[in-house]
Amino acid sequence: MAAKKPSAPSKSSETKLVRELAEILNETDLSEIEMKRGDLKIRVSKNNHQNVQSVAVAAPAPTAAPAAAPVTAAAPASGTAPIEDHSQNAGAVKSPMVGTAYIRPSPDASAFVSIGDSVSEGDTIMLVEAMKTFNPITAPKSGTVTAILVSDAQPVEFGEPLFIID
Repeated sequence: MAAKKPSAPSKSSETKLVRELAEILNETDLSEIEMKRGDLKIRVSKNNHQNVQSVAVAAPAPTAAPAAAPVTAAAPASGTAPIEDHSQNAGAVKSPMVGTAYIRPSPDASAFVSIGDSVSEGDTIMLVEAMKTFNPITAPKSGTVTAILVSDAQPVEFGEPLFIID
């Protein structure tokens, strides 16, 4: 085995960036931080056990859906149907922040709402946790919940559709 040179090997700029983001995350007591530079998108988050996790994803490739698929009003008739873009739906309620969506008030409680439930303006539909604060996401209008687009404990982005009220 060849001897190592005295100088340390140079780290890639991505590795340095992940380390810097992890340091910022620990110093500021945030639970998640994300940065986008060109086609590179890096998100560093830590779970409740204070373990730092990092994920680097090229921006053009969409991220994989979590194991528990979001609940939707109707399943496509065949496997060839394109993924529906709910962001343009008039009844879509979007996340006001980056955080973690919770569809139930506690792990052992029932969901705030289910598909088909009638809601009134101001009813709490779900929570988004950001910076250790649980923020209620309320119905902006009265109507029927026709789709819940996120699963419990799923990370969400600012502007991401959470549910649809028609």
